[in-house]
Amino acid sequence: LSLAGHPDPERFVADFSGTNRAVAEYLIAEMLERQPGDVEDLLLRTCLLDRVNGELADLLTGRPGSDRILLQLEDANAFVLSLDPERTWFRYHHLFGDLLRPELRRTLPDQVPALHRRAAGWFSEHGQAIDAIRHTQAAGDWSDAARLLADHSFSLTLDGYAQTMDALTRAFPPGEDHPELALVRAGTDLVQGRLDEAAAHLAVAETYTGTAPPDRQHRLRVAIASLQLSLARRRGHLAGVVEQVRFLGSPVTGQSDEDIALDSDLRAVALMNLGTVEAWSLALPDAERHLREGAALARQIDRPYLEAGCLAQLAFASKIHSFATTQQRCREAIALAERHGWGTEPVIAPALVTLTSTMVWTGEFAEAERWLRRTTQAVQADTGPDIRLLLHQTAGMLRACRGRGLEALEEFRAAERLQSRLAGPHALANQVTGWLVATQARLGMTGEARATLGALDDERAGSGEIGNARAVICLADGDPAAALAAVRDVLDGSAPVIGYVTMVEARLIAGLAHRELGDRRAANQAAERALALAEADRLVLPFAMTGSRELLEALPGHETAHAALRADILDVLRGASVPVNDDRVPEQAEELSPGELKVLRYLPTNLSRPEIAAELSVSVNTVSTHIRSIYAKLQVGDRSAAVQRARELRLLAAAR
Repeated sequence: LSLAGHPDPERFVADFSGTNRAVAEYLIAEMLERQPGDVEDLLLRTCLLDRVNGELADLLTGRPGSDRILLQLEDANAFVLSLDPERTWFRYHHLFGDLLRPELRRTLPDQVPALHRRAAGWFSEHGQAIDAIRHTQAAGDWSDAARLLADHSFSLTLDGYAQTMDALTRAFPPGEDHPELALVRAGTDLVQGRLDEAAAHLAVAETYTGTAPPDRQHRLRVAIASLQLSLARRRGHLAGVVEQVRFLGSPVTGQSDEDIALDSDLRAVALMNLGTVEAWSLALPDAERHLREGAALARQIDRPYLEAGCLAQLAFASKIHSFATTQQRCREAIALAERHGWGTEPVIAPALVTLTSTMVWTGEFAEAERWLRRTTQAVQADTGPDIRLLLHQTAGMLRACRGRGLEALEEFRAAERLQSRLAGPHALANQVTGWLVATQARLGMTGEARATLGALDDERAGSGEIGNARAVICLADGDPAAALAAVRDVLDGSAPVIGYVTMVEARLIAGLAHRELGDRRAANQAAERALALAEADRLVLPFAMTGSRELLEALPGHETAHAALRADILDVLRGASVPVNDDRVPEQAEELSPGELKVLRYLPTNLSRPEIAAELSVSVNTVSTHIRSIYAKLQVGDRSAAVQRARELRLLAAAR
């Protein structure tokens, strides 16, 4: 009827709702006014709720029996819909709700704020903070709403409601800018990577703690300390993190459930941030301990988002273990995040980038490209300079290994720029700078490479990573003798290094220098020592980045104890793809003993059983017994098949 007489039917349809006057009048006359008085009163008093149950309706009407009325209204198909199979929660049809709310304001205007307050109290008592805050705002109790929002800001953030918090904050009208909202805004800014804005809001929140009510001062200080902890971690400021963690050592005053919950949330966040900074400072044992504690506490208090964050950082901290362990932890963290729909969220970025980097290290370049794309998607939001630094470093490693030097150079430059945004020196700084300089030299930019080195202080210039880069410049300049001199301190252990991979690189650079000097024997020895160091984790990256293909090809297969690894590395360097480790590796019937594993390592070589026995200082009979057992456990019939099966199971790259 309304549409027939409307001058603009299309606009009418677009704007159509229960507030349309004709529809409202019809529904009031035909639906609302025909209901008994108690039913009409229930509908009006509860229409301000997005969902209602019998207990909540009894509270707002002040009388029992609401559950029966709601069930009868749904059975009568009277614009009331149940939300669960048990028919305990209901909502009103949106059209009907649009009608009821203006009618409530018309008939019971003085009671609307009180109804919102009752609803807010019920939702607060039942742990439904978002609804409690919304109804407190609707009641016009802005100070109470700000306090509620500040008290629950951590739990809402950890439950993934950062955007909802932002909307609740914007709902405050001008002039109602309560000091406690500064704490909420700081948390929102941190999640979205606005670090300077977060610091400014934290400064406002700090000034308020001195004038806040006594029963809230300690809670506010603890909350501020936790956010400052997050900010310090995001900026790479270790001293700030340690200081705030020390402050969080004292429990929150009070015995309420809210205090206990807040205390647990803050402690779990503190453990995650402390462990993260320790991991990035390469204090890996401490990082592991704190991140494990944080993950366990998050699991205990049912915070899967926080647990995923701890596990993601734990995956990065797993560099102290074998790559197999690191990859396993990465996949566990990613699986947890995916179960909750966070598979490409910033919270899981550390695990994604760590998994990608391990694949680059072991030569699984095609699979690494796929994971790199997913990692890039996860860090589209500003996750802080630390993770993006690692992302650029990993991308640079991958591009360098695939022969795309100019692209690698740009990635390393991006990582170098991000280092300047950190408050303190980054643990991987020397590695990033070293690879940047080496890439410049290999591209013929030796002048630029030397200028980069010249800008370093004495401490960094004396590191093993920079020593390797200096040697690469010498090789690019055609001075292999100077290259050997540059890596001497690395090889004798006097230059500090980040990890053993620097030693692998130094051995290979020395091998390349010996080869240019015509010392074939020394070159082969350097290559063999590099293989020995790389064997445990089956490292491929150092051989690819240093361009050591010809060095390995010149090493006779019968003269190496690492023939299987040498063959696999050459396959990668010649363009073959390493099989993807997708957890579908064939199961072996029985685990090999340590003695059998030692013998297994010699099967890819041309050594006979007596020669293997001599290498291991055991009898020939012992070697024969181990070989028979190896064949039986691997379910093969000869030496060649045993080697192939062992490669499939990655037994030739087992941990030390």
